[in-house]
Amino acid sequence: MLDTIIDDLLDRTVLGGYTSLGYRFRQRSWPAVALQSMAGRVVMVTGAASGLGLAAAAGFAQLGATVWLVVRSQARGEAALDALRRRGFGTDLEVGVCDLGDLESVRRLAAEVQERSTRLDVLVNNAGVLTATRELSRDGIELTFAVNVVAPFLLTNLLLPRLLSCAPARIINVASGGMYLQRLHVDDLQSEQGHFDGAAAYARTKRAEVVLTEMFAQRLDPALVTVHAMHPGWADTPGLRASLPAFHRLSRPLLRTAEQGADTIVWLGAAAAPARSSGHFWHDRRIRPTHVAGFGRETEQERERLWSACVELAGLSDRPLKRPWETSDGTLPSHS
Repeated sequence: MLDTIIDDLLDRTVLGGYTSLGYRFRQRSWPAVALQSMAGRVVMVTGAASGLGLAAAAGFAQLGATVWLVVRSQARGEAALDALRRRGFGTDLEVGVCDLGDLESVRRLAAEVQERSTRLDVLVNNAGVLTATRELSRDGIELTFAVNVVAPFLLTNLLLPRLLSCAPARIINVASGGMYLQRLHVDDLQSEQGHFDGAAAYARTKRAEVVLTEMFAQRLDPALVTVHAMHPGWADTPGLRASLPAFHRLSRPLLRTAEQGADTIVWLGAAAAPARSSGHFWHDRRIRPTHVAGFGRETEQERERLWSACVELAGLSDRPLKRPWETSDGTLPSHS
């Protein structure tokens, strides 16, 4: 009980909850039982060249899973493979090259996975970008929104048939605690209005990602696929160093390791507890609120507008995931 109270206080102070201090405190109360083997399961991790993605890939590989490392270039993929092989992994690793700023590249990756792998048990949408200035993707979409929201939305939809065929499967979306400071801007999803603030645009995309997580969970039978979002706290990664150098410099003594930041990603993909629910937002293996004191809470209409915008921008011809597991008369099939 006392640990829970302290945990809540750490979360509200941010400085305590998001740092390595919060991780080490919470870790004390976690069961000592090791996660079960994932031998025979296939996991895909986007943004796996370094940082959280590489640490998560290592965690899943350590549990015996076959891991797809999704990276922007073959060279980055080979470097990631070398890093994992030096740690004793490498026999069950695949590289998928994909530029998430190019939706055609996302489609090629999905086609490659379905051609080369008969299984996909866990999809981790981890890759993200934070830019200093407003840039456009190859498809003409503001780059932060394209990479952080539209690309994983498309990839998830394209890979759903493979995930459903391996049920029970899991989808994990990596968000950010920075989303607490932002709300959905459905009238300006691509940051076209006013001065462009890269950190704010990034946080808004993470807010959108969490909303979409909840909407995917509403549309997918949890007996077949569970969908969760998480945030890793403040972790010392190449992405943080490059995107927010001043913040990294000031907070470095308190930052988590990439492995500490990725711990909940691996736990969500492997542990039994997260499979009992769907559509939640997690931090350090515990469900967290998605809004602080109701700030920035979006309406149902705003959520639907976000979903529709993603459908359109991703080039999906119809409204995906309208309860695909229902039978023609609208009833649920038996899973016996």
